[in-house]
Amino acid sequence: MTPHMKRRARTAMALGGGIAATALVLAGCSGSPDAAETPDEPVALRMTVWTADETQLAMFQEIADAYVADNPELVSEVSFEPIPFEDYTTTLTTQLAGGNAPDLGWILESYAPEFVSSGALADITDTLKETEGYDYDDLVESSLALWQQDDRLYAYPFSNSPFAMFVNTDQVAAAGQPNPADLVASGDWTYDAARDISAAAAQSSGKQGLVVRDFDYRVWENLASIWGGWGAAPWSADGSECTLTDPEMVDALTWIHDAAFVDKAMPGPGVTADFFAGDAAMTITQISRASALDDSFAWDIVPLPAGPESQQNVIGQAGIGVFANAEHPEIAADFLAYFTAPENAEKLATYFPPPRESLLNAETLAAANPRLSEEQLQAVVVDGIQGAITKPAHVNFAKLQDAVRAELDALWVADADVEAVLTSTCEAIAPLLEG
Repeated sequence: MTPHMKRRARTAMALGGGIAATALVLAGCSGSPDAAETPDEPVALRMTVWTADETQLAMFQEIADAYVADNPELVSEVSFEPIPFEDYTTTLTTQLAGGNAPDLGWILESYAPEFVSSGALADITDTLKETEGYDYDDLVESSLALWQQDDRLYAYPFSNSPFAMFVNTDQVAAAGQPNPADLVASGDWTYDAARDISAAAAQSSGKQGLVVRDFDYRVWENLASIWGGWGAAPWSADGSECTLTDPEMVDALTWIHDAAFVDKAMPGPGVTADFFAGDAAMTITQISRASALDDSFAWDIVPLPAGPESQQNVIGQAGIGVFANAEHPEIAADFLAYFTAPENAEKLATYFPPPRESLLNAETLAAANPRLSEEQLQAVVVDGIQGAITKPAHVNFAKLQDAVRAELDALWVADADVEAVLTSTCEAIAPLLEG
């Protein structure tokens, strides 16, 4: 990177005209500030994050300290505030509503439409485009969709982490089952094959089979990594109609239900199993979890299986936004441009697959991810981002998430009537979709 990413000459950013009253409880935040001039004295910036990983935080701080060194007249320090993932969005929106807005923050993809449409985020389009060396056109257009409104960008999707299948090949081999990598090569890697292998491995090892990490019969949206193979979705593309009762979703959730309660291929409610501790034969999770692997068992990582409809890649995204009611949004946006410029994006790629076309190649990613081979990275990350869908997102997601979770509780029993439960769920969430 050049010694300093040239800032625009105090060009006013387009900011949202006030914070809307949304399901995120952002009501009460004041309107957008004027474009910032050079401050009387350097300011301190704060970014909220949900990682507490010391290595990741050290990398962020190294980049931030370099920015401070290049811009002593603007910024005295940049700090990163870890908030536990399970409390993250609630804590962040409380800060926004309470007048304690961070300057920047991570945003989960499911809440992207709420944050973007509410006016909570500053428009960062011009800042990124006009920063020397930023190469805005290198950003993969499809990765920006959730974070845009009227062709303006309101957050940078710094993490585009594909879901993949991690495999404990020791347990699979001990059960006399075929290696999933061989099934990928032969075109026979399907969800039915994964179910059968997982059930056999669980019976052989006395442990668990297939775990959808972080699902735990509560975080239902993580099941998108399975139902995508059926071509299913919880609501229509425009978010106005419930599609949980469509045949594709009924079939997908029937498969999931039976995998747990009939085939014993998935752990049932209340059963905790950590693949990375050797407690399960397979797990569906994001590629960024690879850092949790050690040498205690032999493992592999393969793409998501195919369902009856097709093989569907699924990614989890996270964006970094500048908050419109923070004290110094223009300076915060300038830092964001520095933090995510090509050279720093390559550093961040160690943990977070970037949205930059130039960095989405196995050779670059392998340098940042030594535990994974170039072949694995090509199949799971580079190819996994192409044509991918994200987990469910909606402008009213916070309320929908709770409503769907409550209704689906009736699904997670052995004798559940899947279609009846999904019909009831659609009836419950219809007013939220219409709103």
